[in-house]
Amino acid sequence: MTEPRPPVLELQNASISYFTRAGEINVVPDISFRLEQGEALGLVGESGCGKSTVAFAIMRYLGGAGRLKSGKILFEGRDMGRMSEAELRSIRGSKMAMVYQDPMSSLNPVMPVGRQLMEVPIIHQNAGEAEARARALAMLAEVNLPDPRSVFARYPHQLSGGQQQRVVIAMALMSEPSLLVMDEPTTGLDVTVEAAVLDLVARLRAKHNSAIVFISHNLGTVVRVCDRIGVMYAGELAEEGPIGAVFRNPRHPYTRGLLDCIPVLGSDKRSSPLLPIPGQVPPALNRPAGCVFAPRCKHAEPDRCTTARIPTLAVAVADEAGHRVQCLREAELPPYRRPTTQGAAAAAAKAPAEMLAIEGLRKTYHQSGGLFGKTGGYDVKALNDVSVAAPKGTTLAIVGESGCGKSTLAKVLTGLEQATGGQVRVAGVELADMAVERRPIEVKRSLQMVFQNPDSTLNPSHSIGYAIERSLRRLKRLAGGEARGEARRLMETVKLPADFVQRKPRQLSGGQKQRVAIARALAGDPDLMVADEPVSALDVSVQAAIVNLLIEIQKSREATLVFISHDLSVVRYLADRVAVMYLGKIVEFGSVEDVFAPPYHPYTEALLSAVPVPDPDIKQTRVILEGSIPSPTDLPAGCPFATRCPRKVGAICDTTPPPEQKTASGHRIACHIPLDDLTKVAPVVRRVAE
Repeated sequence: MTEPRPPVLELQNASISYFTRAGEINVVPDISFRLEQGEALGLVGESGCGKSTVAFAIMRYLGGAGRLKSGKILFEGRDMGRMSEAELRSIRGSKMAMVYQDPMSSLNPVMPVGRQLMEVPIIHQNAGEAEARARALAMLAEVNLPDPRSVFARYPHQLSGGQQQRVVIAMALMSEPSLLVMDEPTTGLDVTVEAAVLDLVARLRAKHNSAIVFISHNLGTVVRVCDRIGVMYAGELAEEGPIGAVFRNPRHPYTRGLLDCIPVLGSDKRSSPLLPIPGQVPPALNRPAGCVFAPRCKHAEPDRCTTARIPTLAVAVADEAGHRVQCLREAELPPYRRPTTQGAAAAAAKAPAEMLAIEGLRKTYHQSGGLFGKTGGYDVKALNDVSVAAPKGTTLAIVGESGCGKSTLAKVLTGLEQATGGQVRVAGVELADMAVERRPIEVKRSLQMVFQNPDSTLNPSHSIGYAIERSLRRLKRLAGGEARGEARRLMETVKLPADFVQRKPRQLSGGQKQRVAIARALAGDPDLMVADEPVSALDVSVQAAIVNLLIEIQKSREATLVFISHDLSVVRYLADRVAVMYLGKIVEFGSVEDVFAPPYHPYTEALLSAVPVPDPDIKQTRVILEGSIPSPTDLPAGCPFATRCPRKVGAICDTTPPPEQKTASGHRIACHIPLDDLTKVAPVVRRVAE
């Protein structure tokens, strides 16, 4: 009788610490799980929960300060804590590999990617040059990179972010490892590129039968890739089990809190409030007694939850095999239900006044040619005949892939760039040809911007109060004690303590800095706020809090919001109107209800099909975009999307610009396919029976 094969990976009560000048920091007190061949486990949780620490511990990449303090990490039955450096080197890159969030951290910028791929079989399997080259080219083709021979000879900087990530995945799979650790591999990628990478991971996993540890803060990507999910909090597994069991029947209050933070299919700001988890993950040096989640848990009982330590994954859900929960009150919690409200009141009979009107907007950049820029050159059409509008007090979302013109539109609105042609009216004032330095103070005050990365707009040498007071002095002519008092009031408006005005940016978390950026934008009491990807890099709980804050500010001030994002789930929840952009043109525009249901523009259909949905009961029809994106310096004579369109009707798409078709509700679609045919398309996202 043969002995059973050991799991590919098993953590047995692993405790991981870092030893610093401040003493020992026990980042992961106790974690246990196992992973079988061909299985994928997703690790999710807020920043600071220890996900990446576990990943580095699995690879034994903890550096000089990190140490596996107790417990075991077993790889194929072998104790990695007892392995020598030579043994570790022999399995890293061959039997186990890691894919990082930033592909450039794994790629050598001065070496062609093909040579970097060849090093894997040469170093780990003693392959010859010819064999290694052939295998590298084959792997580049396997990860769906166009023209593998051309990619083979390029340097990393000559590839897009999605192409770089595919190269890193190809490198990790070159030796067909038993274990693949992926740490946020799709963060920062466009939704279509993200979907392609996730599809690639699923296909390669099935082919190579690799086990995968998939780390992400996006629950939708975990549903698409993984069989099981582990919800981490403060270095411990709060809940672990099959994807379907955990999402349909979450038993830990923290898991429920994460699900309450994310928009789901069909939800919006009127029907399903987002409920951010109060507080923050406690620092490892200041862990509370008892259940570490108790200070943030609405179900906590002081006499039970805040005294004795809770045994790791102590309670098993009896009717769901493998579903484990670390909560003393698990059996006492009511069945999980998504929070809902009664919905919005009936709309007023009088339509709101138009706040923003953009008509025929164009922005062309001229790039000079020649050594000194004196000869030739070419034009880049960043915006090409853009027309959209937004009534007062509503949210207009602008969506599309990188390079479609979203941020250029924001820059023209705010005066950072001047339009080449067309009109931009804000509250009836024409702004298209008015640079920011020429705009009257009343216009600057009424139109403010919230940027994606607050670090790039906050001076690290000055306090938060200085940044806000500076805006108050310039926009409202306030000074001295009056400006300081108003800055403190604005901090409270964005749900931060007033005394935060004394802090420096480095003393704030990412979500807190984004709130400061919003407070600064509010300094002039704006009528129109432009928010460029304001929640893309935030944890789901912080994201929910920022979205709620924007909704609250909009209601209280009747402000109009232009919300630029590639996250269509947030757009579906927040927006009233949606404009879909592709290569500088609006291909679809209408109410959020119209844009997210047939008839779709084929590009919108592809975007919606690519969104990772955090629900195992949602069925998505994947629309794969193939072909190349045209250069903005040489746009096609016909439809700009024709080179990638899966529903192209013929030569007319290449030669003739598509007509703009309009429904009775004002829904506009620029496409040669008749509206009647587009209406017959089935929804790409729908709920199925369990």
